[in-house]
Amino acid sequence: MIAIIPARSGSQGLRNKNILRINSIPLIAHTIKAALKSKLTKEVIVMTDSKKIANISKKYGASVPFLRPKKLSTSKSMVMDTYIYCIDKINSKSKNNIQNFVALLPTSPLRLAEDIDNAIKIFKKEKASSVISVCKQDKPIEWSLVKKKNYKFSTLFNKKSNILNREEYIDTIIPNGSIYVFNFSKLKKYRKYYFSDSRYYLMPKNRSIDIDDYYDFIHAEKLLEIKNKL
Repeated sequence: MIAIIPARSGSQGLRNKNILRINSIPLIAHTIKAALKSKLTKEVIVMTDSKKIANISKKYGASVPFLRPKKLSTSKSMVMDTYIYCIDKINSKSKNNIQNFVALLPTSPLRLAEDIDNAIKIFKKEKASSVISVCKQDKPIEWSLVKKKNYKFSTLFNKKSNILNREEYIDTIIPNGSIYVFNFSKLKKYRKYYFSDSRYYLMPKNRSIDIDDYYDFIHAEKLLEIKNKL
């Protein structure tokens, strides 16, 4: 199975975050290294619109067969379109028809190669249309409030939902943005990530950081430092 790492040059939350150095190497390199260590991925492809990101990616062992078009690299572009563009272009030039792939976002530097392999194993075992990596939510979703004007708010669920003992709430999970395994034809045809036969892969909180801003970056850096000392 091929691994695709989408990495556009623009970033609103943290400027140039994909190539910022974290624990001595660029952020994107952590994802490339994990993907290369995976036993179930045969090629690691970085899709980027930046020649600088492309050169860094190649330095760490990834393939960059072509650059990502500018129209797929804006802040409003859907990453799904990049996956479809990438695989359609590869399939048009190769005799090997790619049917499934794993997408790895470069903003999740703490995932391990075994996380990638475990998600792929679930995908194959369950014959799923997709597998999404998740982590447990910290707080019960029933505690959520809807913000309104003039400091007012309302409960998101029924009035009794926020007065139960914590043990009475259901366990909820949330995508952590780290790993997505897809059946390509399903993704392209229906243009969605979740299907009735989709499955989840649960990751621990300490490997589920998705870097969006400076606070996330510092948090991930500290966790990597701790991990390297173990």
